Amino acid sequence: MSRIGRMPVTVPAGVDVKIDGPVVTVKGPKGTLTKEFNHLMKISQEGTEIIVSRPDDENLSKSLHGLTRTLIHNMVVGVTEGFKKELEINGVGFRCEKQGKKVVMNLGFSHKVEVSDTDDIKLEVPAPNKIVVTGIDKQKVGQMASEIRGKRPPEPYKGKGIKYVDEVIRRKEGKAGKGKK
Repeated sequence: MSRIGRMPVTVPAGVDVKIDGPVVTVKGPKGTLTKEFNHLMKISQEGTEIIVSRPDDENLSKSLHGLTRTLIHNMVVGVTEGFKKELEINGVGFRCEKQGKKVVMNLGFSHKVEVSDTDDIKLEVPAPNKIVVTGIDKQKVGQMASEIRGKRPPEPYKGKGIKYVDEVIRRKEGKAGKGKK
């Protein structure tokens, strides 16, 4: 049995879960998420718990078991607490600011780089060198944070660029100079 897959997902008060075959809809205070899962997984609700079970011990069923349970758990957490990723901009003259629904970044290019909010993803700029990506869908929050980081990934020599707050940049030594004459 999958250790993660056999754990039930606890549904907190104020969250409504509707299971219609392979389609699960979770509605909470922050919004609604709907996802269709593989038809092999049996998803059922017993009281305040959602239980995911698999039909057999084939490799596909085993791998889908824990995945399905985790995705449902992320849906429940998303509609109650939401998800956020924090990005940090490092470099001389590198900064960002919020202009309406857009975040405008100076990243050392000849032009400014702009990224807009979407319907489900909100971008905040608490400081000139920080960007916070928030939303209820974990996958979309991570994707947006990855796209922003991709505009100027951190380089290993000076550490300039956009990085996650908890990311550690492995620094490299610069060019080795020739011996003095």
